[in-house]
Amino acid sequence: MNGARLEADRAALLVVDIQEAFRGVIPDAEAITARTQILARAATLLELPIIVSEQYPKGLGKTVSELDDVLAGALVVEKTTFSAAHAPGFSLSGRDQVIVCGIETHICVAQSVLDLLATDVEVWLACDALGSRAADDRALAIQRLSLAGAVPSSTESICFELLKDAKNPHFKEIQGLIK
Repeated sequence: MNGARLEADRAALLVVDIQEAFRGVIPDAEAITARTQILARAATLLELPIIVSEQYPKGLGKTVSELDDVLAGALVVEKTTFSAAHAPGFSLSGRDQVIVCGIETHICVAQSVLDLLATDVEVWLACDALGSRAADDRALAIQRLSLAGAVPSSTESICFELLKDAKNPHFKEIQGLIK
C-alpha cells in the first residue's frame, strides 16, 4: 500500500467507541471528539459512509452526545467483540479504504484495524483523533498498526487528501471546519 492515496469514492469513516464511559478517563477526550466532528462533517459533505461502533453500550453508554448531530445518518453497530469489523451488521458499503478514529487505540481500534487490513482494506489512522488511557499504549498501538500497513495521518491531512483540489465544491466548507 506504499504510496496509496485516499479517494473519496472509495473511502468510509469508522468511529470506534467514543462513548460516555471514556469521557473522564481518556486524556484529550474533548480534542478527540472535536476532531471526530470535523472528520464526520467532511465525510458527510463528501458522501462517505460513516460507521460508528459502540462497545457494550448498556454498560459503557452510547456515543458522546457532542457527536449526535454529525453522526445522525451513520450506521451504528453495537458490539461486545473488540473488533468493530466483527460486530453484527458491520459494513463498509463496498468501500475498500477506511479512515479510523476512536477509543481505545490499543484495544478496539487496533483489533478493528488489524482485521480490516487482513481483508485487504486500506486503512488511514487519524492519529490526532485516537485515544487511550495511557499515552504509551496509544503510541505503541499506532506504531504497531503502522508497521502492519495502516497509514498514520492527521485529521487535516485526511480532509485535504479527500478534497484533492481547492476547486472541489466543498473546499471552503471543509477548510472552515479546520480553521
